[in-house]
Amino acid sequence: MIGWLSGTLIARTADGELLVDVHGVGYRVSVPTPLLAAAGEQGSAVTLHVHTHVREDAIVLYGFATTEERRCFEALLSAHGVGPSLALAVLCALRPADLVRAVLEEDLDTLSTVPGVGRKTAARLVLDLRTRLELPEYSGSAVPGGAPTGATEPRGEVRAALVELGYGPDEIRRALHDIPDEGAVEEMLRQALRELAGAR
Repeated sequence: MIGWLSGTLIARTADGELLVDVHGVGYRVSVPTPLLAAAGEQGSAVTLHVHTHVREDAIVLYGFATTEERRCFEALLSAHGVGPSLALAVLCALRPADLVRAVLEEDLDTLSTVPGVGRKTAARLVLDLRTRLELPEYSGSAVPGGAPTGATEPRGEVRAALVELGYGPDEIRRALHDIPDEGAVEEMLRQALRELAGAR
């Protein structure tokens, strides 16, 4: 598996790839749009953190400027229904810090700005990525650039449970409106379900 490439930029392609010469071997590497633009001119030195994606019909390299971006990409691939194209689209639209913040704060609006990600997919990403994003800079209970919070705070657990039960974002928002920020998750979930039952 290739995890790192350091060489000379030969060309950019219209398909969002960089062609990198490493000791006389040219590697085609798909990269996020910001990196495609920032890679420099032909002949520039380029270093990429690489994820090697193996399919039945091809081996595709995905390159990133930092290990954090590569880890985010790999975390996204582990989420339900997310393939390389969608994972790359997420990292074209959001920096790792923005993705982590959106997941921790359950910010479906930010996740839904990614082309191909609707609110249902965004809710699924929040649920799946909460335990899979393990970036060293953002581990623990701190949200980058914000006040301390937790990926497993009670309201977040209740929201995740409601998503699992099939409720939509608008229903969940109404159900959580009058629920306290702290308390036993089980009781908060029962209260949310009572709110939902009363609204139907």
